[in-house]
Amino acid sequence: MEIPKTMDRQDWGLLILLSILWGGTYFFAGVAVKELPPLTVVLVRVSLAAVLLLPLFWYFGYSLPRTFSEWLPFMGMGLLNNVLPFGFIFAGQTQITVGLSSIINAMTPLFTVLVMAVFLEERLTVNRVIGVLLGVVGVAVLRGFDGPLSGSQTLGIILCMVGALSYGFAALWGRRFLTGVPALKSATCQLISSTLIIAVVVGVIDKPWTLPMPSVEVMFSLLALAAFGTALAYIVFFRILVRAGASNAMLVTLLIPVTALVLGNIFLGETVQAKEIIGALIIGAGLLFIDGRVIHYLTGKRNAAD
Repeated sequence: MEIPKTMDRQDWGLLILLSILWGGTYFFAGVAVKELPPLTVVLVRVSLAAVLLLPLFWYFGYSLPRTFSEWLPFMGMGLLNNVLPFGFIFAGQTQITVGLSSIINAMTPLFTVLVMAVFLEERLTVNRVIGVLLGVVGVAVLRGFDGPLSGSQTLGIILCMVGALSYGFAALWGRRFLTGVPALKSATCQLISSTLIIAVVVGVIDKPWTLPMPSVEVMFSLLALAAFGTALAYIVFFRILVRAGASNAMLVTLLIPVTALVLGNIFLGETVQAKEIIGALIIGAGLLFIDGRVIHYLTGKRNAAD
Protein backbone atom coordinates (compact mmCIF):
# COMPACT_ATOMS: atom_id res chain seq x y z
CA MET A 1 0.00 0.00 0.00
CA GLU A 2 1.33 3.41 -0.96
CA ILE A 3 2.14 5.63 2.00
CA PRO A 4 0.39 9.04 1.77
CA LYS A 5 2.66 12.05 1.47
CA THR A 6 3.40 13.93 4.66
CA MET A 7 1.46 17.19 4.86
CA ASP A 8 3.12 20.35 6.12
CA ARG A 9 1.49 23.40 7.68
CA GLN A 10 0.75 25.02 4.32
CA ASP A 11 -0.92 21.84 3.04
CA TRP A 12 -3.19 21.72 6.09
CA GLY A 13 -3.98 25.39 5.65
CA LEU A 14 -5.02 24.79 2.04
CA LEU A 15 -7.08 21.77 3.08
CA ILE A 16 -8.95 23.76 5.73
CA LEU A 17 -9.50 26.62 3.25
CA LEU A 18 -10.93 24.16 0.72
CA SER A 19 -13.25 22.65 3.33
CA ILE A 20 -14.58 26.15 4.09
CA LEU A 21 -15.04 26.94 0.39
CA TRP A 22 -16.82 23.67 -0.42
CA GLY A 23 -18.67 23.55 2.89
CA GLY A 24 -19.91 27.04 2.13
CA THR A 25 -21.41 25.86 -1.17
CA TYR A 26 -24.04 23.89 0.74
CA PHE A 27 -24.94 26.98 2.73
CA PHE A 28 -25.12 29.29 -0.29
CA ALA A 29 -27.05 26.71 -2.31
CA GLY A 30 -29.41 26.24 0.64
CA VAL A 31 -30.16 29.97 0.52
CA ALA A 32 -30.54 30.07 -3.28
CA VAL A 33 -32.94 27.12 -3.66
CA LYS A 34 -35.42 28.80 -1.33
CA GLU A 35 -36.26 31.21 -4.19
CA LEU A 36 -34.93 29.62 -7.39
CA PRO A 37 -35.34 26.17 -9.00
CA PRO A 38 -32.33 23.89 -8.37
CA LEU A 39 -31.40 23.59 -12.06
CA THR A 40 -31.35 27.38 -12.46
CA VAL A 41 -28.99 27.59 -9.49
CA VAL A 42 -26.73 25.02 -11.19
CA LEU A 43 -26.72 27.08 -14.41
CA VAL A 44 -25.70 30.26 -12.61
CA ARG A 45 -23.03 28.44 -10.64
CA VAL A 46 -21.25 26.79 -13.57
CA SER A 47 -21.62 29.68 -16.04
CA LEU A 48 -20.25 32.32 -13.66
CA ALA A 49 -17.43 30.01 -12.57
CA ALA A 50 -16.48 29.40 -16.21
CA VAL A 51 -16.39 33.16 -16.87
CA LEU A 52 -14.18 33.67 -13.81
CA LEU A 53 -11.73 30.92 -14.79
CA LEU A 54 -11.38 31.85 -18.47
CA PRO A 55 -8.99 34.80 -17.93
CA LEU A 56 -6.69 32.56 -15.87
CA PHE A 57 -7.06 29.85 -18.51
CA TRP A 58 -5.89 32.19 -21.27
CA TYR A 59 -3.20 33.76 -19.07
CA PHE A 60 -1.46 30.38 -18.80
CA GLY A 61 -1.60 29.95 -22.57
CA TYR A 62 -4.25 27.25 -22.87
CA SER A 63 -6.57 27.09 -25.86
CA LEU A 64 -10.12 25.78 -26.14
CA PRO A 65 -10.82 22.50 -28.00
CA ARG A 66 -11.57 23.00 -31.69
CA THR A 67 -13.54 19.88 -32.63
CA PHE A 68 -16.46 17.96 -31.17
CA SER A 69 -14.24 14.94 -30.49
CA GLU A 70 -11.89 17.17 -28.48
CA TRP A 71 -14.81 18.59 -26.52
CA LEU A 72 -16.40 15.18 -25.82
CA PRO A 73 -14.21 14.21 -22.82
CA PHE A 74 -14.97 17.56 -21.17
CA MET A 75 -18.68 17.28 -21.96
CA GLY A 76 -18.82 13.87 -20.28
CA MET A 77 -16.94 15.23 -17.27
CA GLY A 78 -19.16 18.30 -17.11
CA LEU A 79 -22.27 16.13 -17.11
CA LEU A 80 -21.02 13.69 -14.46
CA ASN A 81 -19.02 16.09 -12.29
CA ASN A 82 -21.18 19.23 -12.46
CA VAL A 83 -24.63 18.99 -14.02
CA LEU A 84 -25.90 15.75 -12.46
CA PRO A 85 -24.38 16.02 -8.96
CA PHE A 86 -25.13 19.72 -8.54
CA GLY A 87 -28.67 19.20 -9.79
CA PHE A 88 -29.43 16.23 -7.55
CA ILE A 89 -27.77 17.72 -4.47
CA PHE A 90 -29.48 21.10 -4.86
CA ALA A 91 -32.81 19.32 -5.37
CA GLY A 92 -32.10 17.29 -2.26
CA GLN A 93 -31.49 20.48 -0.32
CA THR A 94 -35.10 21.48 -0.92
CA GLN A 95 -36.04 18.52 1.29
CA ILE A 96 -33.25 18.29 3.89
CA THR A 97 -30.93 20.63 5.75
CA VAL A 98 -27.64 22.08 4.54
CA GLY A 99 -25.67 20.09 7.11
CA LEU A 100 -27.30 16.76 6.29
CA SER A 101 -26.76 17.18 2.55
CA SER A 102 -23.06 17.85 3.14
CA ILE A 103 -22.73 14.72 5.28
CA ILE A 104 -24.34 12.62 2.54
CA ASN A 105 -21.90 14.09 0.02
CA ALA A 106 -19.06 12.87 2.23
CA MET A 107 -19.94 9.40 0.88
CA THR A 108 -18.46 10.35 -2.50
CA PRO A 109 -15.21 8.39 -1.92
CA LEU A 110 -17.27 5.36 -0.87
CA PHE A 111 -19.22 5.42 -4.13
CA THR A 112 -16.00 6.05 -6.06
CA VAL A 113 -14.48 2.88 -4.60
CA LEU A 114 -17.51 0.84 -5.71
CA VAL A 115 -17.59 2.33 -9.21
CA MET A 116 -13.87 1.76 -9.72
CA ALA A 117 -14.20 -1.84 -8.52
CA VAL A 118 -17.21 -2.62 -10.74
CA PHE A 119 -15.40 -1.28 -13.82
CA LEU A 120 -12.19 -3.13 -12.83
CA GLU A 121 -10.16 0.05 -12.37
CA GLU A 122 -9.17 -0.66 -8.75
CA ARG A 123 -9.14 -3.71 -6.51
CA LEU A 124 -11.79 -3.92 -3.78
CA THR A 125 -9.66 -4.58 -0.69
CA VAL A 126 -10.89 -5.62 2.75
CA ASN A 127 -10.30 -2.13 4.10
CA ARG A 128 -12.41 -0.64 1.33
CA VAL A 129 -15.23 -3.11 1.86
CA ILE A 130 -15.27 -2.20 5.56
CA GLY A 131 -15.27 1.48 4.63
CA VAL A 132 -18.25 1.08 2.29
CA LEU A 133 -20.20 -0.92 4.90
CA LEU A 134 -19.53 1.78 7.51
CA GLY A 135 -20.82 4.34 5.02
CA VAL A 136 -24.07 2.39 4.65
CA VAL A 137 -24.45 2.24 8.42
CA GLY A 138 -23.75 5.97 8.65
CA VAL A 139 -26.52 6.80 6.18
CA ALA A 140 -28.92 4.54 8.05
CA VAL A 141 -28.17 6.45 11.25
CA LEU A 142 -28.67 9.76 9.45
CA ARG A 143 -32.03 8.62 8.11
CA GLY A 144 -33.10 7.40 11.56
CA PHE A 145 -35.52 4.63 12.25
CA ASP A 146 -38.62 6.70 12.90
CA GLY A 147 -41.15 7.89 10.35
CA PRO A 148 -42.15 6.46 6.95
CA LEU A 149 -39.54 5.56 4.36
CA SER A 150 -41.40 7.67 1.82
CA GLY A 151 -40.95 10.89 3.79
CA SER A 152 -39.41 14.06 2.40
CA GLN A 153 -36.20 13.52 4.35
CA THR A 154 -35.76 10.12 2.71
CA LEU A 155 -36.28 11.69 -0.71
CA GLY A 156 -33.69 14.37 0.07
CA ILE A 157 -31.16 11.76 1.23
CA ILE A 158 -31.70 9.66 -1.91
CA LEU A 159 -31.27 12.67 -4.20
CA CYS A 160 -28.02 13.66 -2.49
CA MET A 161 -26.77 10.06 -2.63
CA VAL A 162 -27.41 9.97 -6.39
CA GLY A 163 -25.39 13.17 -6.66
CA ALA A 164 -22.52 11.57 -4.73
CA LEU A 165 -22.75 8.49 -6.96
CA SER A 166 -22.40 10.72 -10.02
CA TYR A 167 -19.13 12.03 -8.61
CA GLY A 168 -17.94 8.42 -8.47
CA PHE A 169 -18.66 7.96 -12.18
CA ALA A 170 -16.94 11.31 -12.82
CA ALA A 171 -13.78 9.92 -11.23
CA LEU A 172 -13.96 6.92 -13.56
CA TRP A 173 -14.52 9.16 -16.60
CA GLY A 174 -11.65 11.42 -15.62
CA ARG A 175 -9.26 8.51 -15.22
CA ARG A 176 -10.17 7.05 -18.61
CA PHE A 177 -10.48 10.18 -20.74
CA LEU A 178 -8.74 13.11 -19.03
CA THR A 179 -5.50 11.63 -17.71
CA GLY A 180 -2.64 14.00 -18.45
CA VAL A 181 -4.87 17.01 -19.14
CA PRO A 182 -3.74 20.07 -17.13
CA ALA A 183 -6.00 20.66 -14.14
CA LEU A 184 -6.92 24.25 -15.03
CA LYS A 185 -7.81 23.26 -18.59
CA SER A 186 -9.92 20.35 -17.35
CA ALA A 187 -11.79 22.53 -14.85
CA THR A 188 -12.45 25.38 -17.29
CA CYS A 189 -13.52 23.24 -20.23
CA GLN A 190 -15.79 21.05 -18.14
CA LEU A 191 -17.49 24.15 -16.69
CA ILE A 192 -18.04 25.56 -20.20
CA SER A 193 -19.47 22.19 -21.27
CA SER A 194 -21.67 22.09 -18.17
CA THR A 195 -23.00 25.54 -18.97
CA LEU A 196 -23.98 24.53 -22.52
CA ILE A 197 -25.69 21.34 -21.34
CA ILE A 198 -27.62 22.79 -18.42
CA ALA A 199 -28.59 25.94 -20.34
CA VAL A 200 -30.66 23.85 -22.75
CA VAL A 201 -32.34 21.93 -19.91
CA VAL A 202 -33.08 25.06 -17.87
CA GLY A 203 -34.40 26.88 -20.92
CA VAL A 204 -36.95 24.11 -21.50
CA ILE A 205 -37.90 23.31 -17.88
CA ASP A 206 -37.40 26.40 -15.71
CA LYS A 207 -37.68 29.23 -18.26
CA PRO A 208 -35.64 31.51 -15.96
CA TRP A 209 -36.67 34.66 -17.84
CA THR A 210 -40.18 34.14 -16.42
CA LEU A 211 -39.03 33.84 -12.82
CA PRO A 212 -39.32 36.78 -10.39
CA MET A 213 -36.16 38.71 -9.58
CA PRO A 214 -34.39 37.00 -6.66
CA SER A 215 -33.59 38.85 -3.46
CA VAL A 216 -30.24 40.48 -2.76
CA GLU A 217 -29.37 37.62 -0.40
CA VAL A 218 -29.94 35.05 -3.13
CA MET A 219 -27.97 37.04 -5.72
CA PHE A 220 -25.04 37.30 -3.31
CA SER A 221 -25.29 33.57 -2.59
CA LEU A 222 -25.18 32.77 -6.31
CA LEU A 223 -22.10 34.94 -6.80
CA ALA A 224 -20.36 33.37 -3.79
CA LEU A 225 -21.33 29.90 -5.00
CA ALA A 226 -19.64 30.49 -8.34
CA ALA A 227 -16.66 32.60 -7.26
CA PHE A 228 -15.66 30.93 -4.00
CA GLY A 229 -17.34 27.52 -4.03
CA THR A 230 -16.43 26.67 -7.62
CA ALA A 231 -13.75 28.80 -9.35
CA LEU A 232 -11.48 29.45 -6.34
CA ALA A 233 -12.21 26.02 -4.84
CA TYR A 234 -11.03 24.30 -8.03
CA ILE A 235 -7.76 26.23 -7.93
CA VAL A 236 -7.15 25.34 -4.27
CA PHE A 237 -8.11 21.70 -4.83
CA PHE A 238 -5.72 21.23 -7.74
CA ARG A 239 -3.00 22.95 -5.73
CA ILE A 240 -3.47 20.38 -2.95
CA LEU A 241 -3.36 17.56 -5.51
CA VAL A 242 0.02 18.78 -6.76
CA ARG A 243 1.50 19.42 -3.31
CA ALA A 244 0.08 16.57 -1.23
CA GLY A 245 -1.45 14.01 -3.59
CA ALA A 246 -4.96 12.65 -4.11
CA SER A 247 -5.02 10.63 -0.87
CA ASN A 248 -4.50 13.70 1.28
CA ALA A 249 -6.85 15.81 -0.85
CA MET A 250 -9.62 13.28 -0.10
CA LEU A 251 -9.46 14.25 3.57
CA VAL A 252 -11.40 17.40 2.72
CA THR A 253 -14.56 15.27 2.66
CA LEU A 254 -14.15 14.79 6.42
CA LEU A 255 -13.99 18.54 7.03
CA ILE A 256 -16.71 19.83 4.69
CA PRO A 257 -19.68 18.73 6.87
CA VAL A 258 -18.24 20.65 9.83
CA THR A 259 -18.33 23.92 7.89
CA ALA A 260 -21.78 23.23 6.44
CA LEU A 261 -23.26 22.25 9.82
CA VAL A 262 -21.86 25.37 11.51
CA LEU A 263 -23.05 27.76 8.77
CA GLY A 264 -26.47 26.13 8.59
CA ASN A 265 -26.88 26.34 12.35
CA ILE A 266 -25.71 29.96 12.71
CA PHE A 267 -27.28 31.59 9.64
CA LEU A 268 -30.22 29.34 8.73
CA GLY A 269 -31.24 28.27 12.22
CA GLU A 270 -30.91 24.56 11.37
CA THR A 271 -30.73 22.31 14.42
CA VAL A 272 -27.77 19.94 14.56
CA GLN A 273 -29.18 16.60 15.70
CA ALA A 274 -27.25 13.92 17.56
CA LYS A 275 -27.91 11.38 14.80
CA GLU A 276 -26.27 13.72 12.27
CA ILE A 277 -23.10 13.93 14.36
CA ILE A 278 -23.05 10.16 14.94
CA GLY A 279 -23.76 9.43 11.27
CA ALA A 280 -21.01 11.82 10.17
CA LEU A 281 -18.50 10.16 12.51
CA ILE A 282 -19.38 6.70 11.17
CA ILE A 283 -19.04 7.85 7.55
CA GLY A 284 -15.76 9.54 8.50
CA ALA A 285 -14.50 6.26 9.95
CA GLY A 286 -15.42 4.58 6.68
CA LEU A 287 -13.42 7.15 4.72
CA LEU A 288 -10.39 6.57 6.92
CA PHE A 289 -10.60 2.83 6.27
CA ILE A 290 -10.74 3.49 2.52
CA ASP A 291 -7.86 5.94 2.75
CA GLY A 292 -5.85 3.30 4.59
CA ARG A 293 -3.59 5.66 6.51
CA VAL A 294 -4.99 4.72 9.93
CA ILE A 295 -4.61 0.99 9.26
CA HIS A 296 -1.12 1.58 7.87
CA TYR A 297 -0.19 3.64 10.92
CA LEU A 298 -1.53 1.12 13.41
CA THR A 299 0.06 -1.80 11.56
CA GLY A 300 3.36 0.03 11.40
CA LYS A 301 3.27 0.78 15.13
CA ARG A 302 2.48 -2.86 15.93
CA ASN A 303 5.26 -4.13 13.67
CA ALA A 304 7.68 -1.69 15.29
CA ALA A 305 6.65 -2.95 18.72
CA ASP A 306 7.23 -6.56 17.61
